[in-house]
Amino acid sequence: MHLLSFHATQVSGKSLMAAEKPKKSKVELIKEASVGLRGKIVEELADATTDHVEDATTKLLKFHGTYQQDDRDLRKSRRKEGLGKAYSFMVRNRIPGGKMTAAQFLGELDIADELGNGTIRITTRQSIQLHGVVKDNLWGVIHRINEIKLSTQSACGDVTRNVCCCPAPLRQNKLRDQLQQLADQIAVHVRPTTGAYHEIWIKDLETGHREQVAGSPTEAEPDPIYGNAYLPRKFKIALALCEDNCVDIYDNDLGLLGVTEGDQLIGFNVLTGGGMGTTPSKKNCFPALSKRLTFVTPDQVLPIITAVIMVQRDFGNRADRSQARLKYTIHNMGLPAFKKKVEEYLSEAESICGMPTGLLPRPLPEPHPADVTGHDDHMGWHEQGDGKWFLGLPIENGRVKDDGDLRLKSAFRVLFENHVTNCRLTAQQNILLCDIEPSQREVINQALADHGVMTMEQISNARRFSFACPALPTCGLAVTESERVLPSVIDDIETELNDLDLADEQFSIRMTGCPNGCARPYNSDVGLVGRSMDGKTGEGRYTVFLGGNLRGNQMASVYKDQVPRSEIAATLRPVFLHFKEHRQPGESFGDFCDRIGVQALGTPS
Repeated sequence: MHLLSFHATQVSGKSLMAAEKPKKSKVELIKEASVGLRGKIVEELADATTDHVEDATTKLLKFHGTYQQDDRDLRKSRRKEGLGKAYSFMVRNRIPGGKMTAAQFLGELDIADELGNGTIRITTRQSIQLHGVVKDNLWGVIHRINEIKLSTQSACGDVTRNVCCCPAPLRQNKLRDQLQQLADQIAVHVRPTTGAYHEIWIKDLETGHREQVAGSPTEAEPDPIYGNAYLPRKFKIALALCEDNCVDIYDNDLGLLGVTEGDQLIGFNVLTGGGMGTTPSKKNCFPALSKRLTFVTPDQVLPIITAVIMVQRDFGNRADRSQARLKYTIHNMGLPAFKKKVEEYLSEAESICGMPTGLLPRPLPEPHPADVTGHDDHMGWHEQGDGKWFLGLPIENGRVKDDGDLRLKSAFRVLFENHVTNCRLTAQQNILLCDIEPSQREVINQALADHGVMTMEQISNARRFSFACPALPTCGLAVTESERVLPSVIDDIETELNDLDLADEQFSIRMTGCPNGCARPYNSDVGLVGRSMDGKTGEGRYTVFLGGNLRGNQMASVYKDQVPRSEIAATLRPVFLHFKEHRQPGESFGDFCDRIGVQALGTPS
């Protein structure tokens, strides 16, 4: 076992003794005492006297794929009535690469209708979230998700989250099939070994009856990758190709960027230390894009992933969770020192993977010169290369529901019951309907039209390349609206772009209700980050970021802070005009802003 980095901390010129216990956050103590993430979950779920669970249990439930929340819209009225918070749970699936069958998608809709709030939400990590699940229904929701051969394990918590991968079913060559198969292998490899999830949610799957778990272990099962306290914070992995970074690979703790020669996948550039979350009030917090670490061949992927995770496990900050992501570990160690430490862990990692010692070279090689060159959201109709077609369908902010003339949920029921056998979820909160026979294309187009569902050709580019996090009313971190207001903000932006004859431009617009960056605003062309709420009007104010791009390999910069929601489009108009008048041939909006610089763009009055 490697010594924790805390043991090397210097105090008054003298190193701490190895036996001295390092400082740990409250969450670390909860994890260590949880006996493999079990804690008191079973007892508290069985307690019929309360509609929520205690704080320590909420921390452990995240590892099982669920967050306790409350409806913030109701807080004030409930206080007046002498009532407590209106508690519910968000349940998140783990769906590597976003691959689902028609039966699984229909199953998610059924669960949402019967045990949730009637909607499902496609996430920015190719997964599905269900909202409005009350405590009495939580076990049933997670149990039924497993019945349809999906899982919620490790969809949240201080472990490797859902493994993302380009979802396009393009079969002209084997490249994407190789990526998707590798994503599945990685997801299995990094899943925690504890039996807690199976005991609590799946043990009685055959009988369908919920039973109190008896005889649970008194000690946690050994986990060679995570140890008994798991990681200091969440860890994200994604796979992409250079010409198609549709999963924002540079935003991840660890990215595998496929390097090809013709139709052959020769290996991966390993990228480490990306992450969008930040705390503006803390100067040592920041969003970051990954740094290029090394190049590995496909058979070396699992050991390099394992080694990176283990270094983060042993050297990540366990005292301050705001400093606990891998990006801070690399920032504090320096990339050369971090790379050397990864090399030191390779032998152990190779052993864990059941591979021969020395499979990876020491020292690790430099990255391949290849880098991200393009982005494809895969919207619209495409030939798959095997005689079939897929349809990329935009879903505004990922929310699947019936609302007035837009009956999206009903449309999916018709499609998945009769015409479509499987689908893929995208990192832009959209969906790809896959393996469609040519004879079904017109039938599907008509079904969408009958339900008021607009296709890529029927929406603006501004709306096509935009998405938001859920924010209010359920997210406890949100300081402003996001999902509920972005459509109206896009309405205003569309007006400005149409007026300036810029409607055909392709650039990303992403909004979050707080600085944690769930919708990846910090590398988008236009990022809108919730900053504060006007106490009198309730209108949100946002920090406007400019200068990222669709390729995802460029950070945006602050253009203006505290912009009221109603003034966002007007604030952007002079920048759009500047872009129109001074852009270089073929230059995108974000690249223009990055080249000019936000100071040269000027601050609008």
